[in-house]
Amino acid sequence: MAKSKQKTSKTTPKVKVSGPAWFTNPKLHCIIIALLAVGLYVNTLGHQYALDDSIVIDDNEFTMEGVSGIPDIMRYDTFRGFFKVEGKDKLVDGGRYRPFTLVMFATGVSLWGMNPGISHLINILLYGGLGIMLYLWIRLLLKSRKSYGYGWFVALATAVLFVAHPVHTECVANIKGRDEIMALLGSVIAAYFILKSYQSKSGFDTKYIGYACIAFLIAIFSKENTITFLGVIPLMLFVFTKASLGKAIQKTLPLLIPAVLFIVVRTMVIGFDLGGAPPQEMMNNPYIKVQGNSYVPFTGGEKLATIFYTLLKYLQLQVVPHPLTHDYYPRHIDIMSFANWQVIVSVVLHLGLLIYGLMLSAKKKILGFGILYYIGTLFIVSNLLFPVGTNMAERFLFMPSVGFCFAIAVLLHQAFVKVTKEKEIDFAQYKVPFGIVGLVAVLFGVMTIVRNPVWYNNMSLFVNDADISVNSAKLQNSVGGELVTKSVNEKDETKRVAMITKAIGHLTQATKIHPNYKNAYLLLGNAHNYLKDYDKAVKYYEHALSIDPNYVDANNNLAITYRSAGRYYGEEKNDLNKSLSYLIKAEQANPQDLETIRLLGVVYGISGNSDKAISYFTKVTSLQPKSAAAWLNLGNAYGQAGDIQKAEAFRQKALALDPNVMKQK
Repeated sequence: MAKSKQKTSKTTPKVKVSGPAWFTNPKLHCIIIALLAVGLYVNTLGHQYALDDSIVIDDNEFTMEGVSGIPDIMRYDTFRGFFKVEGKDKLVDGGRYRPFTLVMFATGVSLWGMNPGISHLINILLYGGLGIMLYLWIRLLLKSRKSYGYGWFVALATAVLFVAHPVHTECVANIKGRDEIMALLGSVIAAYFILKSYQSKSGFDTKYIGYACIAFLIAIFSKENTITFLGVIPLMLFVFTKASLGKAIQKTLPLLIPAVLFIVVRTMVIGFDLGGAPPQEMMNNPYIKVQGNSYVPFTGGEKLATIFYTLLKYLQLQVVPHPLTHDYYPRHIDIMSFANWQVIVSVVLHLGLLIYGLMLSAKKKILGFGILYYIGTLFIVSNLLFPVGTNMAERFLFMPSVGFCFAIAVLLHQAFVKVTKEKEIDFAQYKVPFGIVGLVAVLFGVMTIVRNPVWYNNMSLFVNDADISVNSAKLQNSVGGELVTKSVNEKDETKRVAMITKAIGHLTQATKIHPNYKNAYLLLGNAHNYLKDYDKAVKYYEHALSIDPNYVDANNNLAITYRSAGRYYGEEKNDLNKSLSYLIKAEQANPQDLETIRLLGVVYGISGNSDKAISYFTKVTSLQPKSAAAWLNLGNAYGQAGDIQKAEAFRQKALALDPNVMKQK
């Protein structure tokens, strides 16, 4: 069996590492990590755009402009290009400013157009690069300690567990997840070069500091939670080096330059609001509930208990990542209280971890770093500090899972390998922990590969996860809306009706969970509209408007439905009274709608009310003076009224505009 030796620092006792050559081969380790990332996510290359990709790519007006849209990306909230109007981009408390990845997407639109496959490939490569960088960072962290021998194991185990973890599928398989990848990649690179600078001869290498600042700038302009590394990096220096806490903080100060720059730019673009009232709508604020027709905030106890429950769910997903879902909106996570045993377990567990992590870190024990890293990076998205718009999300675990995987690797080493000064480490001792890591990586890898196809497009994602997040109003609404949209292009009538019927079931479930969900009522109106069940469609649109009288989509759809119902009852049911009733409402909703005016003329003409028919057809000709059919209808109305002279004159005008108008049906 080949052996290799590794040099240590002058202050570190030499530790021999006995084992096969691959065990101490960093290039081989990096290749393994890269191939693992590619192998696990290669089945996403044929995927379409899905979920929030519409917000940042294919339905974002700035991104779709390519590089010419970059100035607008930089000067507006991240959601502005999707909503396309002022105000809606602030639906999530505090706004969002993450321009870097949108700039990447816009550049991609200019270079290769709307090709999601290339974007998926870039996500995979960046993820593999992140795994490699994570490995190199941990190797560097452990190089400065007497326990250098197990640095090979901990670094490789951490990176492999991280790359294979199924909870990361949302960030890699969904193109929009690139903001999470870039934020963590930039943060790890910044930490790596800060440590390199500290370990340099001068203790402050400006070249490395420059690299760190650039990486941190990219990270923080990708996603705001990068700011947590302003705590992670001094903790790193304190635990893994001989630096005092004050010295560790001092060495981190250069990163304040990109951090302050980001805060200044963000404030200039979207303002600085940390104390504003959260939105009073359940889909943007999970800590309100519906009582009657009003939204009522959770009690303090309900909110805190629900947050601690989600923290326990996060920990469960790290250990047992099943079942996975992209949607944890209300009420997939129910309203909790401190009477719930899981809440109590979570409080005791997390407070215990926090205290234990602080105690270990104070003694410069590396396990303490892993624990505090996990808690600190999760805290910022936990809703304890400020609202994040949803109860929880698997993407929020992307950054914290580094700490979890690191802690597991350290615990495995401590459990199976005893390292002492000047004593040779037999590779045989590593077979058990490596076996465990390998087994977990295989299990995680299979779960990742199986989960990836769910992210193929919205339909596959919504339909699959709707069976998991049964009590999520948002997801039930999303799958219902997607089914209604897809049904429009379904040529098989039986399948079309089946799709709409299934959509109605999901949308009805959404309204049961969230009785004031105006969008669900809008989509129910659309579904019944496509079934030509206009009475129900009108009922749902009117209900949506009772919730929000200024709901533009409901107002527009209601007017269209009135008109469609008027035509349907007149042409297909021969019920002129009901047809006229709907058409009058359509005219009241949109007095200038040409088709409504024409249909009113037709109904009044068939009903024998020639004066009304002439009035409406005259209005049609004024709105559409070059329409031969309009003049012909007016001529026929005058003929019905007995005015033969005008009837003939208008018919001749119609023939002058279109000689074939009389032949048209």
